[in-house]
Order: sequence, then structure tokens, then C-alpha cells
Amino acid sequence: MAKKNALGRGLGALIDGVEKEVLEQKVEANLDISVDSIEANPFQPRTSFDEQALSELSASIKKLGVVQPLTVREIDGGRYQLIAGERRLRAARMAGLTHVPAYVRTADDQAMLELALVENIQREDLDAVEVAISFQRLIEECKLTQEQLSDRVGKQRSTVANYLRLLKLPAEIQLGIKNKNLMMGHARTLVNIEDPKKQINVYYKIVDGELSVRQTEELVRQLHSEKVKDPEKVEKKKKLNDDFIQLSNHLNKIFSAKVNFRINEQGKGKIVIPFENPEEMEHILGVFDKLNS
Repeated sequence: MAKKNALGRGLGALIDGVEKEVLEQKVEANLDISVDSIEANPFQPRTSFDEQALSELSASIKKLGVVQPLTVREIDGGRYQLIAGERRLRAARMAGLTHVPAYVRTADDQAMLELALVENIQREDLDAVEVAISFQRLIEECKLTQEQLSDRVGKQRSTVANYLRLLKLPAEIQLGIKNKNLMMGHARTLVNIEDPKKQINVYYKIVDGELSVRQTEELVRQLHSEKVKDPEKVEKKKKLNDDFIQLSNHLNKIFSAKVNFRINEQGKGKIVIPFENPEEMEHILGVFDKLNS
């Protein structure tokens, strides 16, 4: 059965118990709250904001106002802590607004963390690494399994797992993802390389060569297809080749012909003595006769 998309279901459908304990206590959405009374959310998963996108949102807010209310919780003395909507709050401040519409919800730290993380994942354009960090925090700090997390955010479990695997990549590559030097498809391919040094090497080949995801997949396939050679076998084969080169030179002189050797790694093979005409064949046979006498 296909998994239902969590978008549009409301936070109560995403977080057990929130509908009853939290959402019923919200204040009307058109309640205006002073922007100076709103503190940042310590659980905010987003670490960077696109300045151009903020400017565009600010211009829209200056013209139309904040269409979608923020989500806050009241702490004390008429002050509030932001749960979700930091982009809107930043853009509202840029637009010179002194008050913004907001929902006021009752939430302890655990519920607040889930609300912030889930709502940001669903509604904000987080980069892939920030999404992965959010998933990891939901698992570790909210004690969720990958299956439970999959239900929370409305994504397939395999998708959740792919995001979490990004956190195993070297920091240099994670920064490249955040800076949009790599697409998610590139990153998923890099995860399949076990050696971090090789991961970084391929990362720079992707960036410098502007490789597509398909080209990157082919490059990684080539790396995997390269067999690690056993040093003992290499040395043994080298010695065998040296011995047969000496023998070949010796037979070349005896038969006055270019003697060829064909040998495999097990030591089995053929000795081929070519001739160009019946006279050369007679000469070779004569040498054999002398060797037998």
C-alpha cells in the first residue's frame, strides 16, 4: 500500500497527541504579536538562509503582509519563542513590520522540537544536509525509529535512510552539498565509496568536470570494478615472466626463430615455434633430431 503523503494532514497527524494537547489550545491566527517579543527557536534546524529569497519574501510581505501566520509558544512575561516560521519572521523584520500574526501553542521542549523539525522539513526548502541533520535529531532526541520517522514526515523509509547516509560523508563534501555544488543524486553515489579519500577525490572530479549524476555513477562503477591485485601473485607472475624470457631467448638462438610463449596465471601454456616456409620447418626438425641424438 502506498504511503500517504503527510503534507496537508496537519501536525496532529504527524505527531502523536499534538492534536489534542497542543492544537486545541492555539490562539486565533490573526493575533498580532510584536516581533521584538519573539525569541529565536533553539531547535531551528536551518543554519543558512538565501538572502535573495529573503529579500523577495520581504518585498511580498511589505506589499501583502504575512499571509501564513508564524507558530510560537508563550514562555513568560509576554514573551514568545518561535516554533516555526523563521524565514517569515526575518523577512517581516526586513520589511519593517513591528507585529506579525501568529498561532500560540502550548508545547514542552520535546513536543516543540518535533514541531519545529517536522514543520521545517515539510514547509521549508532545507538543503539535503540540513534535512539529514533534522532526521538524525528526530531519531536521537525524540527517540524515533526510522519507521516512525518515515510516518512522521510522510516519506518512504528508503528516502529517510538515503538522507541519513549523507552524514557519513566527509565534512568537505557535506559543505559542497550545502553550497549546491552537488545534487542529491551525486551525494547518494558518493556514499557507495567506502574510502573517504576516494570520496573526496571523486567529489572534486564531479565539481571540476561538471559531471552529471549518470557520469558520476559510471565513474564510481569503474572504481568498484578495479580489482585489488594480490602482491604475492604479482611478484610470482613477474618471476615467471622473467624465467620464460630467458628461456625464450635461449630457444631463439637454438632454432634461429622467434619462439613464442603463452602462459596463464596457473603456469599452463604453449611454446610456439613459427616457420615461414618448408625450408625453415626442415631446419627446426633438424634441430630436434640433433637434440634427440
